Amino acid sequence: MMGRHHARVLRGLAGVDLVGVADPSGDAHGAAQGVRLYHGVEELIDLGIDYCVVAAPTAYHEKLGLTLAAAGVHTLIEKPLAQDVESSRRVADAYEDAGLIGAVGHIERYNPALQALRARLADGQLGNIYQVVTRRQGPFPNRISDVGVVKDLGTHDIDLTAWITGQPYRSVAARTAYKSGRAFEDLVAVVGQLADGTITNHLVNWLSPMKERVTIVTGERGALIADTLNVDLTFHANGELATQWEAISNFRGVSEGDMIRYAIPKPEPLQTEHEAFRDAVLGKEADIVTMRQGLVNVVVAQAVIDSATGGTTVPIGG
Repeated sequence: MMGRHHARVLRGLAGVDLVGVADPSGDAHGAAQGVRLYHGVEELIDLGIDYCVVAAPTAYHEKLGLTLAAAGVHTLIEKPLAQDVESSRRVADAYEDAGLIGAVGHIERYNPALQALRARLADGQLGNIYQVVTRRQGPFPNRISDVGVVKDLGTHDIDLTAWITGQPYRSVAARTAYKSGRAFEDLVAVVGQLADGTITNHLVNWLSPMKERVTIVTGERGALIADTLNVDLTFHANGELATQWEAISNFRGVSEGDMIRYAIPKPEPLQTEHEAFRDAVLGKEADIVTMRQGLVNVVVAQAVIDSATGGTTVPIGG
């Protein structure tokens, strides 16, 4: 399902030639379009490719990733890196041991609203950060067959939270629900804590009739809200003037200040992701999601699942 979008971007990416697409099930979504369709990844390797994009069900990530690593092919694997912690670690180790460029497709890092938010946090716009809240809700996507919301959607929020704050997770507590009759969770609510003490909240589900993709960062000087569906970034400042109306003044913990919606450039995130990976393969400095980072995201996701299963807060080693 995602492979067709990768192929579309690669087809028009400067400095890159898309030379083949492989899918044992055929090309149901027209990803090949002008290039030869192959049955398996080994046939792509035989072409002498420089790098490969793996956009397959999560259960196949380890096998495909290790096959490409053994062949010396730089690889971008869709998130999550693999189906569990141990398989993810094997893939990450294989690419590091072979000296190859390996990346994970956490595309939210390349959303313009989140990139702008991260830059403003780095500049100290909010001062000390208190809390990161994410909401990622919407209808069930029929493309998902082998993971639940934690690994399919929740890993986005795990990755972007650590990325925008520059802080790793230290503990998580979660609750899940199974409402759609599948073997995997379709709703999760998570409370986490980062290494610097920042509190995080993540609400993720496939049960909502409305689609929502929101990240809110609250700090001592106000809050930044990134709407990644509409690619908007808004700043709510903590006000410096006292509220005059006593009833309202007593109700609020902080005073309301100016609200600013920023005008930001809005390139397609997938285009930016592929430009970064291309540059990394060429030996240039590039902001990619490394496989080691992708492994950490799987570790945190597994801790979320373990917390929900055991009803406990699960620490995450530093």
